[in-house]
Amino acid sequence: CDVCRDNLTAVVRHAAESGNFVRIDMEDSSCTDDTLRIYREVRAAGYDNVGVVLQAYLRRTPDDIRALADLRPNVRLCKGIYVEPEAIAFQDFDAVRGNFVAALEALLAGGSYVGIATHDEWLIEQGERLVGERGLATSQYEFQMLLGVRPARGDVLVRNGHRLRIYVPFGEQWYAYSLRRLQENPKIAGYIASDTIGRLLPGRNGRSRAA
Repeated sequence: CDVCRDNLTAVVRHAAESGNFVRIDMEDSSCTDDTLRIYREVRAAGYDNVGVVLQAYLRRTPDDIRALADLRPNVRLCKGIYVEPEAIAFQDFDAVRGNFVAALEALLAGGSYVGIATHDEWLIEQGERLVGERGLATSQYEFQMLLGVRPARGDVLVRNGHRLRIYVPFGEQWYAYSLRRLQENPKIAGYIASDTIGRLLPGRNGRSRAA
């Protein structure tokens, strides 16, 4: 973990010199404690251009939000996709949704910048409602989606004045990474396949969407 922390600190330091931001991703629950500890250590080293991910389906997430409150963390909030036992993660769809909204409310109340990462229509609507009720400026939050998943809905968010960040796999291992993500969450495979085909085949107006 010390090597990981030192390497991450170096990355964050170089990012800060270029005015960039680093997001520490979250894996399964076996990594949560170490990930949050390293995040706190990097913040303690004086860097605030770094954020973390919290997963709404984990039962521990409300406690993690309270534990991180003093840092006012920049958080990407998502449902979570790894297979976890019931003792660790909510299994019920509505329970996960409820925990997501509660987590979003707690983070916003604590002054955190939140990346609302979801393709769930109900959660998108709840996110819009909560930021609207608080009168937040668009510089205080954003929505996040995966490349190729519900692009039309993302366009609507942007037209409604929200900021939208698109998650794009990049680098030499992008294909293997994308396959792993599809295995972890097969539900998004249809969206991505549809988007890929749509970019390759001519559209209704006779032009390729990739043009």
